[in-house]
Order: sequence, then C-alpha cells, then structure tokens
Amino acid sequence: MAESLLAVEHLDAWYGTARALEDVSFEVAGGSVALIGRNGMGKTTLCNAIMGMPPARVRGSIRFRGEELVGRQSYRIAQLGIGYVPQGRRLFPSLSVEEHLRMIGRGHSDAGWTPERVYELFPRLGERKRNGGAQLSGGEQQMLAIGRALLTSPQLLIMDEPSEGLAPAIIEMLIETLQQLAREGLTILLVEQNLGVATAVAERQLVMVAGAIAAETTAKELADDPDLQRRFLGVEPLAAEAS
Repeated sequence: MAESLLAVEHLDAWYGTARALEDVSFEVAGGSVALIGRNGMGKTTLCNAIMGMPPARVRGSIRFRGEELVGRQSYRIAQLGIGYVPQGRRLFPSLSVEEHLRMIGRGHSDAGWTPERVYELFPRLGERKRNGGAQLSGGEQQMLAIGRALLTSPQLLIMDEPSEGLAPAIIEMLIETLQQLAREGLTILLVEQNLGVATAVAERQLVMVAGAIAAETTAKELADDPDLQRRFLGVEPLAAEAS
C-alpha cells in the first residue's frame, strides 16, 4: 500500500459541549476518496478540523505527509500542500474573477498552476474574468472556487459539497473536471451527500453517520446495494433514480 498522504487517527471534535466527531480514523494514500453522508453527520466539521478551522476543541491526530496538523494555523496547513474548496464557495462578492485568481497566484508564482491554466480548465471563467463574484452563476462560482484552490498547486484537494445547488448539466461538468484532475495525479478527498457524484468520482467510499465512520466500501458495492444506501444515506437507490 502506498504511503499515506493524509492520516486521521482517533479524531474527536466538539462545538462547546456537543460532540461532533467521535473516534474518526482513515487514511488517504492517493487517487480519489469520497466521504459521504447526510446533512448534520459531521462531514464539514471534519473538513474544518483538517484545515485548522473551528470547532475550537479537537483531540486526536491529523497528519499530512507525516506532519502533524492539529494545532497549526489554517494558512500554514494550506502552505503544506492542501487545497480547500469550502461548502458555499466563500467568494468575495466585490472582487472580479481575475482579482480572485491573481490574488492567490501572486504567492505561488513558481507553482504548477497559474491563472492562465485555470482559464484553460474553465474557459467560461476566461469569458467572465471581469465579473464580480456576486455576478456569477452557481456553476461559475464553483469553477472559481476550484480554480482558486488549484492555484496553490496542492497535493491534496479537499472539496466540501461541491455539487450543492448546481444544475444537473453543471454537475456533469464538475464530475468530468474532477475525473480529469485525478487522472493528472491530484489526490482528491470529496465530501458529498450526492451519491451519484461521489460514486462517479471515487471508487473508495467512506460513509459518515453521527460523527463517525460507519462503513468503508466501494462505489460499485454502494451502487449495487439499495439497503446500504437507505440505511446510511436515507436516499432512494441509484437504480430507482435512473428508471
């Protein structure tokens, strides 16, 4: 087995006295991994814990390329090689597409990703480079959020609910983009509740229930098991959606 890029061990997290994560352990060695679960199961809390963002109390270990992340500031974690696309995109409404990308690109002039390469990946952003974040469609905002993260030339890209609120055609484009990035060698941790997106992007599936990893399976096994889909995700089976 390849050496782990990200290793989470016995991770607990609290919001005040409320426990949001309980004894979470998993490793990401390479390729794409999906973390799936319903809303309120702790997925975003896990992303925040990895990136050094609230909740305030975290116990356990998170190592990236062997370096402990717990206790580090968020910008230091990003500098180690982790890109983050947060839920809700968190763009600056008054900054243009170009300003978003140039602002990140200035600190990474020697990195593999440049604003020009982002425009090649997302031609629509090139057409909208003078538009502000608030003037973009949901799909364009997601393209910009992904492009902004890629400009740090990460070794690991964490994406929290990237398909949320997007039209089906845009979701298909998103899937193709993530598959392309994975083929180019980028390791992706995809956090999703959209089962179709998760199984299209990643073969390895981690299921989160009530702040804990309840199961580890594969995209094929999950897609072929309606009972598993209902029990852990509370969704109708994929086969029913296609009929």
